[in-house]
Amino acid sequence: MRVLPLLAGLACIAGAGAFAPVALAPALGAHRALTSASKVPGLRVGAQKGQRVQRAASLGGLAPRMAVDLSTAKPEDVRVMVAGCTGYIGRFVTKECIKRGYKVVAFSREKAGVGGKKSMDDVRNDFEGADVRFGDVTDPEQLKAVAFKDKVDVVISCLASRTGGLQDSWDIDYQASKNCLDALRENGGAHYVLLSAICVQKPLLEFQKAKLKLEGDIQAQSDVTYSIVRPTAFFKSLAGQVSIVKGGNPYVMFGDGEICKANAISESDLAEVLVDCITEKDRWNKVLPVGGPGEAVTPLQQSKMLFEMFDKEPKYIRVPIGVFDAIIGAIDFFANVFPNLKDTAEFARIGRYYATEDMVGPSYGKTTLREFFADVAENGLQGQELGDQAVFNIDGK
Repeated sequence: MRVLPLLAGLACIAGAGAFAPVALAPALGAHRALTSASKVPGLRVGAQKGQRVQRAASLGGLAPRMAVDLSTAKPEDVRVMVAGCTGYIGRFVTKECIKRGYKVVAFSREKAGVGGKKSMDDVRNDFEGADVRFGDVTDPEQLKAVAFKDKVDVVISCLASRTGGLQDSWDIDYQASKNCLDALRENGGAHYVLLSAICVQKPLLEFQKAKLKLEGDIQAQSDVTYSIVRPTAFFKSLAGQVSIVKGGNPYVMFGDGEICKANAISESDLAEVLVDCITEKDRWNKVLPVGGPGEAVTPLQQSKMLFEMFDKEPKYIRVPIGVFDAIIGAIDFFANVFPNLKDTAEFARIGRYYATEDMVGPSYGKTTLREFFADVAENGLQGQELGDQAVFNIDGK
């Protein structure tokens, strides 16, 4: 079954979608782009802007507390807790919050980062200026006792499943983020920002269903305002073949390369979008699809960009989409006898999804894909490791 991580990894490298909940990895002015996003048909709008209804009886009978007015409060008077702070996007969000002067609580596992390689000292050193705390986000009581020991005004949840497995998706993409929401409501907080994914608009995978249920729970409550940000693709999911093409090797793509187009967004641009949601009222109680600047591009267009950049003769390895269908069918058959293969089948479905589906959203940000490719060509992927799903030794080294 070693072919499955390879194919699923290829789907994210050759395809356009960012696998947001795992390490594979689901946006010209900020105000204009996201204001227009709020007008996209089908977006749900929840409670009225600025609503601050605090509950008491349903959460332990606590007396209601006045939430801070985030639109006017000074950053140094606002405490922001970032969950998933050591993840790909969470790291940039934490640093953006620190840069803006917020009182930042960076909540991390004791062994963090890709493969749990970061120690507690590593995390503290990475987030100078933040109050770094350690614990288990899946444990509600520990979360309250550690992350919420002081009053928290805002939560930004960048939590995502590392594997995309069936149970892991519900444990992390749904329950862990919901634990943060519940703690914020009980704590008398003001605003909840969720890093979701554009792909939940077509929920075929377990992690997408988990994220969508969480979005529904967020929208159903009225104790805190919220911003649900759905990015398209992350740049790192498109960067895997830069070194391959630079070395004169073939570009790998699925089908004719004209499917799964995306306007990906850089991690720094997305971090700004998420942190802006704290103060900008026109982003409250909204679902915000977010993409990067410029038109969406297909894998074929990406390949041409790279071949031109490195002055290489175009050559390709084309993988039929039907390969996924055959593998998924075979694994599903054997999973009836060997239940432990169910996660393997889901991983294959993830690969197929990102090899075939478009990831497009309203444009935001300033860093273009071409600029990102040029930076990776010069400096590599250091700090943007693909983690558990790395293929071809594309792991940031």
